[in-house]
Amino acid sequence: MDNKEVGSGKEQEFSRPKPVKKLVKIKRPADSGNTPAPKVYADIPKAEPVGTVYRGKHEAEPVKQEYKGRYEAEPKEYQPQHEAVPSDYRGKHEAVPDQSPTEYHSLHEIEKAPKSHLKREIEPAAEGGHTEEPGKEYAGNYRPKPGDTAPYISKVVEQTEKKKISWKDIGIKVGAIACSLFLIGAMILNMPILSDDDFDRNVSIVYYFKNKKFMADEGQINKENVRLDVNSDAVEDDFNDGLDLPQLIEGQYSILFLGFDEEEFNTDVMWVLEFDIGNHGLNILQIPRDCCLPDYTTSITKKFNSIYSMGDPNVNPPIQRVVNAVQENFGIPIDAYITTTCFNIQDMVDLIGGIPIHIDNEIMYEADKIIPEGDVTLTGEQAEWFIRFRREWLLGDIGRMQNQRRFMAAAMQKLFSIVKDEGRIKLYSYIKEIYNHRYLKTDLSLQDISMVADFASTLSMDNVTVNMVPGESAQFYASDGEVYDVYSVHKQATIDILNESFRPYQTKMMPWDTSIVELVTDYLSIDLDDTGTTLDEMEKATEPVRDPNKSPT
Repeated sequence: MDNKEVGSGKEQEFSRPKPVKKLVKIKRPADSGNTPAPKVYADIPKAEPVGTVYRGKHEAEPVKQEYKGRYEAEPKEYQPQHEAVPSDYRGKHEAVPDQSPTEYHSLHEIEKAPKSHLKREIEPAAEGGHTEEPGKEYAGNYRPKPGDTAPYISKVVEQTEKKKISWKDIGIKVGAIACSLFLIGAMILNMPILSDDDFDRNVSIVYYFKNKKFMADEGQINKENVRLDVNSDAVEDDFNDGLDLPQLIEGQYSILFLGFDEEEFNTDVMWVLEFDIGNHGLNILQIPRDCCLPDYTTSITKKFNSIYSMGDPNVNPPIQRVVNAVQENFGIPIDAYITTTCFNIQDMVDLIGGIPIHIDNEIMYEADKIIPEGDVTLTGEQAEWFIRFRREWLLGDIGRMQNQRRFMAAAMQKLFSIVKDEGRIKLYSYIKEIYNHRYLKTDLSLQDISMVADFASTLSMDNVTVNMVPGESAQFYASDGEVYDVYSVHKQATIDILNESFRPYQTKMMPWDTSIVELVTDYLSIDLDDTGTTLDEMEKATEPVRDPNKSPT
């Protein structure tokens, strides 16, 4: 048929497509037997084409996504250990530390990864698997359980983390924190942050509690305008006795000790304890309670034991009245004071376990208060009876003072035995307990008491001497018309004892240096002018002479 058609006046022509080259069908080996496919690499007869024809290691054409060897691979393709780029998987030594936590890492890489990369552990699924958070790539090494949404951490990671936490690490951290807190605390405790009138400056907490006079209920004594009369020949300007106490005179430290009666009105015991640091000794001055000092008390009897309660009302605190009387009459500068009551003596004696002593004859303080004769250990109550007993002594109050010396010797021996048998630490613990229970009233701090007690414990019995103010019994005609038995001081004998034993670093006292008033100038007895003795001698002494006309009631 012709390629032209006749229509309604128009001729239409159709151009036929040109014939294409006839395609040759290549049969597969299954269809055509063993006929090899064209262009297949001869050494690998079974290789199949992937994109282009595979070639050997050094023959592959540079077509994208075609496998290449170690030195020919393009970026982002799989590469061996030393060729991987950061975004590709890497082995043990190739992992990049800042990779996302969702990227899988091997066992040794997880240990080095930040803790923020670790995932929260959840209860294991029934089949032992877990799933990662939605949208996150699975990072575990066990099969996940469908439906799990909590982050998963493999058992290997869990065990590794547990191994990292050890008691040694915890101990080091706790020790470092404790040391830091200790250093900070030590700095705070030693900073001058407290202000107190006693110190007149800012002090540290440690200094405050060591030196604060918590038992100074009697008040603070005035140490200004005290007449010292320091002997420059005996004490050089740079002399230091080694006792770190606020001393008025370097080389000595003097304490006024007062023991009150039950009403805490009169003082039954009045001692001045002068610690001679330079000469390693202790001198004790006993002041008789009936000692008459007319200018220092408003009491009708003018006795020394009334000065505290009935002294000059313009002088306060009351302890200052007694301090002034001692300093102005006996010339001994007072550095500190200690007061106690008969009840507190009981508590202190019981605290240290009693005072061993020898009793020559039975002492009947009252009908039902008896101390048996022989070697006894005085209890607190018995110690009070022993110190205050006076009824049967021939010399009355003087006999009581002589008996008190025996108690001093026994108490000193007890101090030595505590240090020897129990140690100084035990001695300090007793002192601290006495301080805490406020058995004493004193302007000494706990540290001061410890230093004084420590010095006393180094003494021997023959280093401690006891003297009584020389004098004799007399009668005092009072303004009320009554006559009272008192003790009249022998002025010159007193001055001699003071110069010999109580003023080692002061100039010699003269008669005009003292306020002593003698009631009797024509002495009837001088038996009490020299009563000095050591505690070693007193330990072996017998009791005072008893009045045969006075029997127990």
